[in-house]
Amino acid sequence: MRDPYEVLGVPRSATAAAIKSAYRKLAKKHHPDSNKGDPKAAERFSEINSANEIIGDEDKRKQFDRGEIDAEGKPRFQGFPGGGGPRGRAGPGGFESYSFRGGAGPGQGAGAFEDILNSMFGGGMRGARPGAGGGAQFEFDTGGIGLDLDVNVAMSVSLEESVKGGEKRVRLPNGKELNVKIPAGVIEGQQIRLRGQGETAQGHPPGDLLITINIAPHPFFKIDGADLRIDLPVTLYEAVLGGKVRVPTLGNAVELSVPKNTSSGRTFRLKGKGLPKSGGTGDLFVTIRIMLPDGNDAELEALMEKWRDQHPYNPRSGLG
Repeated sequence: MRDPYEVLGVPRSATAAAIKSAYRKLAKKHHPDSNKGDPKAAERFSEINSANEIIGDEDKRKQFDRGEIDAEGKPRFQGFPGGGGPRGRAGPGGFESYSFRGGAGPGQGAGAFEDILNSMFGGGMRGARPGAGGGAQFEFDTGGIGLDLDVNVAMSVSLEESVKGGEKRVRLPNGKELNVKIPAGVIEGQQIRLRGQGETAQGHPPGDLLITINIAPHPFFKIDGADLRIDLPVTLYEAVLGGKVRVPTLGNAVELSVPKNTSSGRTFRLKGKGLPKSGGTGDLFVTIRIMLPDGNDAELEALMEKWRDQHPYNPRSGLG
């Protein structure tokens, strides 16, 4: 995946507010529902969400900036403490066989050194044999030790993909790419197991690929269990006079009848417009947010001044 700063088009010095604003603009522009004729829209939308997951989160952004995680949120190898550690060579199946090399110290033969290593590793060391320069070489014997050949990766899907399912391409740590079928109704944290698609090692059955699902933040909806929540902007005159307004859902948009004199913050419930769940479907909760027009409006200000003088009221009277 590309650098998340590059994906969102912001500099590394960008503020959290700037990152949030850039994400919302790009998510709205490249949302699959707004680009139904573009087969790559879903891929761009997913990339935007993945980038926001990294630098839109304060802790993950710091980890990424320090080089502790990569653009997919996976830990980077930081090396052995102090720069040391055993030296390895390629073994069967691409794994490394680690060995310790060195000559015997004063008063201590190769056999004694082997005894020390055997006590450290529970007898899991092969016997000594001459090495380069007259020293002795000791190797781990992995026979009888169960190898964990499973591979764990994370996959970010959009809210729409989690509901409807689909197919998505995933890249494994070894560079291999696979098309993965996403079942309809997956939830955050759910794992998809692909048997035999993990690592391989000679003499062992192949491991499995375990894909953990992450649902990317949606530009409009917030997930609340099986329910969805959305803040719906309405005009001042729609709130005062009432009327029908369109509300987006995961399916087709619906019309909501807003009663006269509806205050900002009032919440309406649309049954069955949430996420699938056992035995039914969750609901969509719509919270009204009154939005004033951009810029100064002298006529509106004059009207409000007249209203203030003729119809004063204090909505904060109960706050003490």
